[in-house]
Amino acid sequence: MSEAKQFLELLRRDGRVRDPHAALTPLAGGVSSDIFLVQDGPKSFVVKRALAKLRVKEDWFANVGRNATEQAYIQCVSRFLPGAVPELIFASEQAGYFTMEFIGLDFANWKELLLGGLCRATHAAQAGEILGTIHRRTTGDAEVARKFRTTADFRQLRLEPYLLTTGARHPDLREFFESEAGRLAATHEALVHGDFSPKNIMISDKRMVLLDCEVAWYGDPTFDVAFLLNHFFLKALHHAPADHGLEKMVTAFWRAYSAARENGDARIVEQRLVPLLLMLLLARVDGKSPAEYLTEPKKQFIRDFVGYYLPSPPDTLALLSRVWFAQVFNSTPASNSK
Repeated sequence: MSEAKQFLELLRRDGRVRDPHAALTPLAGGVSSDIFLVQDGPKSFVVKRALAKLRVKEDWFANVGRNATEQAYIQCVSRFLPGAVPELIFASEQAGYFTMEFIGLDFANWKELLLGGLCRATHAAQAGEILGTIHRRTTGDAEVARKFRTTADFRQLRLEPYLLTTGARHPDLREFFESEAGRLAATHEALVHGDFSPKNIMISDKRMVLLDCEVAWYGDPTFDVAFLLNHFFLKALHHAPADHGLEKMVTAFWRAYSAARENGDARIVEQRLVPLLLMLLLARVDGKSPAEYLTEPKKQFIRDFVGYYLPSPPDTLALLSRVWFAQVFNSTPASNSK
């Protein structure tokens, strides 16, 4: 019996599916979880169950308890931004899955839009406002901090595969990666999505929805900011020499995020942001989750760029952005300007 059929039988036993002709269709993006669209007569919903071993080339294991973490993140954010997360329907703690609203056919995946060259500053600003609001509303919240004591999971899913693995593969930069991993693990300030990536953001004319928040952690909000901006930088490099306006998206996102934080905390984030962003760029080349769309020459461009700038990074996001986009579109060797 196939995995989908086994899952369907489980849903039948739990009373979540009733139509004899109900069907499960695998959804794209299931690297860390089984994700299916369930069609049960006139009803459609999504079911998700975390995997112990992620579907990547290298061995990458993680605690399946992150399934409950994802539900908790959705519940938390829905209290003040209900439209920004899917509606939860049912959860089975024993079987380790939950069901949620199907974000339908009128939504587009943001990663696919960016890869297709549709790069809108308005989308970036919307994401910045949502993320800034989540960070502001959860900063210093003792109850949220208690609920998301998930540093061990964050280490498995982010610090080890992105920072520590990459640092080990670049001995001359290893101290920077190890120091940053230690700093992140010790920082607990706000609710962090942990995978704030365009592939996990769905967009329609009326709504932007965050998905795949199983890495959620009460930690350093800088990680979410750097994680998204990293994708903007990478997509610009992917499209180069064509310029689809991703530099404007960086500016729009940061402006909206800073405004949503309101209390000046964005300045603290920016002080930490540039080194982490540089490390994440290199992690998408030589970590456990490499960007599948980069050619080898563009991967080498990143290695050269990060190798040059990480030991003495620019002071601000604006300075880093200016240097990155100038070199991406002018093909200037990283060692020629700083």
